[in-house]
Formats: sequence, C-alpha cells, structure tokens
Amino acid sequence: MAAPKNVLSLFSSAGIGEAGIVASGMNILVSNELLQSRCALYRENYPDVEVIEGDIWRKEQEIIEAWAKHSSDSPFLIYATPPCQGMSSNGAGKLLHEARNGKRKGEDQRNRLIIPTLHIVRALRPLWLLLENVPTMDNTVIFDEEGNYINIISYIEKELGSDYVGKAEVVNCADYGIPQTRRRLITIFTRSERGKEFFSKHHTFLPEKTHSEEPTFFTSKWVSLRDAIGSFPPISAEKGKNTNYCFNEWHFVPVMTEEKFWWMDSTPEGNTAYNNQCTNPQCLYQGNRLHGSNTQSGLHQSNTDTPIYCEKCGHLLPRPNIVDKKTGQRRLIKGYDTAYRRMEWDKPAPTLTQNFLFEASDKKVHPSQTRVLSLYEAMVIQTISRYPYRMTVDGNLISKNMCAEVIGESVPPLLIEIICKNILHIEQ
Repeated sequence: MAAPKNVLSLFSSAGIGEAGIVASGMNILVSNELLQSRCALYRENYPDVEVIEGDIWRKEQEIIEAWAKHSSDSPFLIYATPPCQGMSSNGAGKLLHEARNGKRKGEDQRNRLIIPTLHIVRALRPLWLLLENVPTMDNTVIFDEEGNYINIISYIEKELGSDYVGKAEVVNCADYGIPQTRRRLITIFTRSERGKEFFSKHHTFLPEKTHSEEPTFFTSKWVSLRDAIGSFPPISAEKGKNTNYCFNEWHFVPVMTEEKFWWMDSTPEGNTAYNNQCTNPQCLYQGNRLHGSNTQSGLHQSNTDTPIYCEKCGHLLPRPNIVDKKTGQRRLIKGYDTAYRRMEWDKPAPTLTQNFLFEASDKKVHPSQTRVLSLYEAMVIQTISRYPYRMTVDGNLISKNMCAEVIGESVPPLLIEIICKNILHIEQ
C-alpha cells in the first residue's frame, strides 16, 4: 500500500492555494498562519487540519511537534509561501555590494521569514519542498543567522545541503490555462531518488506548458477574459444596477461617483481614461495630448502636464482630475497610464491584486461594462470557483474587503494542483 502523501503548509493565509493540493490527492495535516482572520477562513474550509495560529518565529517548535503528533513519517511535501518584499528589483550583485558597504537601509524583516521556514524543513526533512512567491524573490538579499548578506535562493540551497536538488523558476499562470498573466516564482527541491533522476534528465520539476500566447502544435491559445467571464450577466457601477445576486452572491461591484463613471464610460477597451478625448458635441477633438511617463534623475514618474481641458475648445475632458483644495482649481490626478484602464476581452486578465475593486488600480476595469470586476469574476479568474472553497466563517459570508484581500494575496489553486500532480507523476 502506498504511503499517504501528507503535507505541511506554512504561511497558509486563507488556504486558497491548498485547494489545489487537496484536489491533487494529497492530504494536509498541519498548517501555520499568522493572521486570525485568515485562520478562521482556513478552519472553515479544512476542518480536519490542525491550524497553528501565530508568528512562525515563535511557533517553530510547536509546528514540528504538531507534525510528530499526526505522523511518524517525514512530510511528503512542505508547501510554503513566505512573504518576500525584496530589497529591490535590481540585480542581487548590486544589492550585496551596497549592503556590505553600509549603503542600504535595514531590510524588511518579512524577507527573513525564510529562516524559520528552513529550520522546520531541516527538522522534518520533507521528501519535497514547494515554495511559491513573487518573481523578484530571486533578487532578494537577506541577513542570515551568521551575520552575512546572502541571496535568498542561495540561502535555501545552502540550508538544504547536498541531499536536495532543485531550482527556482518564474511561471506565467496563463501558460497553464489560467485566464490571468500572473507571474510567480516556483521553487521546488527534493531528496527523492525518483525526483533526482527526473531532474538530472529534465533540469526542471515544472510540468509542460499547456497554453501559449500564440497556439502551437503542443499548446492551446491562452484562455482569455472573454472565455472566462464573457457570458456573465452585465452589471454597472451605477446605484441600483451594480448587483446580480440571482446569478451569484458575489456578483456585485462598488458604485462609482458620477464623475468617475463619466471618465470610465468614455474609455475604450484596452485604453486608459487618462487618454480620453473631447466629448463636447460641438467639438469632439481627438488630438489632445496623451498621458505618459518620463524619467528624471533616474526616477520613472508619470507626466504631470497631461491636459485635462480640450486643447481646441477648452471643454473639460473625461480624464482623472480633482479640484485642488488649496487653489480651487482642477488638476490632473497623479498616476501612470496603467491606472483607470480597461482590460481587453481577448487577452487573459492582468495580475489580480488586493486592490482590484478600485478603478484606479492597474488595468482592473471591465473591458466593456463601466465597472471593475465583480468578486465572483475575480474568483473565476483566480480559478477559485473550480473548487469547493467557501468564503464563509461560521456559515456567514466574509466582508467584501476581506474577500478581495484573500483573492489578491492567493495563488491560483489550479496552478498548485497542476504542479502537485506533476510531482505525484514523477513519484510513480
């Protein structure tokens, strides 16, 4: 009889990614998460898992002991998503040079959460280790326990030692049939003999891509926003038109102010309200200067001289602007041209963040309806809707703000399911 594929989850948040682990056939025994609100949602969805709530630095030993209580064997898999804010998106070599010469400020302590993670890994010696994080994690430098600055991936390799093989690779979720161009750093290591043999031949543990921007003999075309949500009933960011609970209890959006609604209603698919042209029926001039950005003193910043009045007739343009409280005059709202921008029907959605309920967030406005994505649409795009996952605590729906937060901070569970099934395939 095959040994059970038991899993320890660290930095579990609300357990959305874990839906993919469970769907792959693995069994989660113990999890750890700092925030009480996330733990409550986790317990609702995984009532049989022992959830250890609290700071991993303080809970290291408790986590190890909890595992021993549930299993006498090492974990088949430790799955961890430690926060990694990164010191910069610049090269790690430059970061190391600056840090060692005292030219950088103190690091974000969240980057060092990989240290207690590796303490637990070394104590429990899982057969497989799966880390998921932002792509810039591989440029992150931490201050280790020996007082040295070290690249975080190099630190992982050093702590795991020669018993483990693996690597970190950037994945675009759209390449696996997820309707979102979300890029994540997937780090997989193993001490499994079958895993080592597989890695020596293929130099990766990632499954073959199933989709691509342009279809090939081996891949289908990326799943578009139209494919994912194009058939959903329309709603609008106007009061009284912003809900359709009959379709789904999460299919609703915030109401926009009348002025913001005008800006976005005037915005074509794929464009930004910053580029909107004159709507004065007596003018309709389409040559007003477009918004953009510039670089000054090495800093990339948005333009501030983008006109908000028609350069031909003087009529107010439907562009993001505000009345300055000091001067009483209207001025442009600062922002890049990715803000107040509509998505495109025939492309995957851009990365969903916790701010997707705000029209000012990067590329988050519906392609043709004047509104942001509904929470249900976000669940579909994040592939949460494929799984029996509930956004409830004690049987009651969580708040819309918390729902947006846990969606934005999660990894699409379909990606985790695909990766876990590939690991299981390697072990066959």
